[in-house]
Amino acid sequence: MDFIKLTDCYTLSNGVEIPCVGFGTWQSENGAEAYNAVFHALSAGYRHIDTATAYGNEESVGSAISDFLKSSGVKRDEIFVTTKLWNRDHGYERTKAAIDASLKNLKVDYLDLYLVHWPNPLAFRDCWKETNAESWRAMEEAYAAGKIRAIGLSNFCVRHIEPLLETAQVKPMVNQLKLCPGIAQKELCDYSSSLGMVLEAYSPLGTGAIFSNDFMRSLAKKYGRSIAQICIRWSLQNGFLPLPKSVTKDRIEENAKVFDFELDFDDCEKIACLSDTGIRPNRNPDEAEF
Repeated sequence: MDFIKLTDCYTLSNGVEIPCVGFGTWQSENGAEAYNAVFHALSAGYRHIDTATAYGNEESVGSAISDFLKSSGVKRDEIFVTTKLWNRDHGYERTKAAIDASLKNLKVDYLDLYLVHWPNPLAFRDCWKETNAESWRAMEEAYAAGKIRAIGLSNFCVRHIEPLLETAQVKPMVNQLKLCPGIAQKELCDYSSSLGMVLEAYSPLGTGAIFSNDFMRSLAKKYGRSIAQICIRWSLQNGFLPLPKSVTKDRIEENAKVFDFELDFDDCEKIACLSDTGIRPNRNPDEAEF
């Protein structure tokens, strides 16, 4: 995709447009930290905000969005808001209640995207297929009612997606995965794309260890960019939708400046195959202890 600015969009399978770079809020504390980060991001031109019930910061994220809309003149339909169903809330009735709680916390009348955060929660490990199907039915109803504009998945592997499709009336529109240098998940990405899903990349900067990687340092010098910008640009050139996170105003702004350069094909291939990044390996959702 030849994106030239933050507000350029992917088009989801139902025709909804989703800005090509989102602003992540994982590990942004509820209160001033999350509020200021989101307000800075919106002021810098981001129009896609990603949060989750599990992050514990929906209230502050919602307040920042509300205050920005009031002060800027930007309209609600110009901001794309994503949140996610947490593990304790799987099942039909619990999912319905969770959606309503997120709407209230975020102070919005509708969600632009709602995702099942994890496919196999510890509390439902002996019946995860059934509870996923029940949650999805509740999400489909909220989608039909206009409470949600798009629905999707997060951390779902092929073995989780296939059972869901057996009962789903609406196909998932997104799969949000850990995608960063050294973690490209090609087979899962190809499978998800074949079903029409847009691939969102959470933790696109990996962890702090990536900033000490010699190859990434060499690329930063080669292109005259920060390592964070290299990571985000790599994500875009792979057709992913990156969700970079920062709580620092200067870095929030810097991370948005990724549209006036391009990585060589060979460099993209090397980034995907890095093995010494120090980034924690991708978590197996069937073994996660939550």
